[in-house]
Amino acid sequence: MLSGIINVKKAAGMSSHDVVFKLRKILQEKKIGHGGTLDPDVTGVLPIAVGKATRLIEYMQEEGKTYEGEITLGFSTTTEDASGEVVETTPVPVDLSEEAIDAVLASFVGEITQVPPMYSAVKVNGRKLYEYARAGEVVERPIRQVTIYSFERTSELVREKDCVRFNFKVRCSKGTYVRTLSVDAGVKLGLASHMSRLVRTASAGLTMDTALTLEEIADKVAAEDFSFLLPIEAGIGDLPVVELTQEQVAEVGFGRRVVLAETAELLAGFSGGKLIAILEQREGLYKPRKVLM
Repeated sequence: MLSGIINVKKAAGMSSHDVVFKLRKILQEKKIGHGGTLDPDVTGVLPIAVGKATRLIEYMQEEGKTYEGEITLGFSTTTEDASGEVVETTPVPVDLSEEAIDAVLASFVGEITQVPPMYSAVKVNGRKLYEYARAGEVVERPIRQVTIYSFERTSELVREKDCVRFNFKVRCSKGTYVRTLSVDAGVKLGLASHMSRLVRTASAGLTMDTALTLEEIADKVAAEDFSFLLPIEAGIGDLPVVELTQEQVAEVGFGRRVVLAETAELLAGFSGGKLIAILEQREGLYKPRKVLM
């Protein structure tokens, strides 16, 4: 059975589940999952876990993500991105400065609260928000807390009629809706806005420069070239790493607790460059949560 991590470059128009479904056929493997959902319109890095690596998905999802995209000021949409219908227009003043935009983007850095968009997969009372939205129903949405590590404008302002658009780059925690961030930035500027383009350039330690399309992966499999399959060690996210002694490896293998000079709640235990287990702190000792050797 294959095991490892794949850095997939997701195309537009596909859901994350679509990618998993296609990879199951390409690899002839059933045990496959993704390490972080991407909206169908969003392209870029989609971490995929295969075989034993699926046990690490929760840690892959925890690590921060990087996105690059475009915000359009001047009108908002039902979906908060370019695929929705226009709901509000506010002509952008000719004196809107880059400095004003930069100050607003910088104001989001740190811990913030967000309300998920109606067109999202967040569940309320057992139904996904987009199901309510498509039925024309509005429900109270849960407030979530996320962290923005950086949010910067990366291009000059481009003016088109009554609108202004610009490129941006954001590094954020899991669960962040960049669409909502784009709309909220507009609100702080007193303008209707939406996210007009988005690419995820980094996730779970994987980056765009090494990502492969499904077609490229299929070609490699046909040629019996599995070099695209990264070791499961690539799936630990940002967990702290600790080197285990041979005695500790044996104890962990039996499910026993070990003494470590660490303080983190969770650790990735390694030996000789190989991932042995995910360890969790319990009463001053570390107990194996998942043994992977």
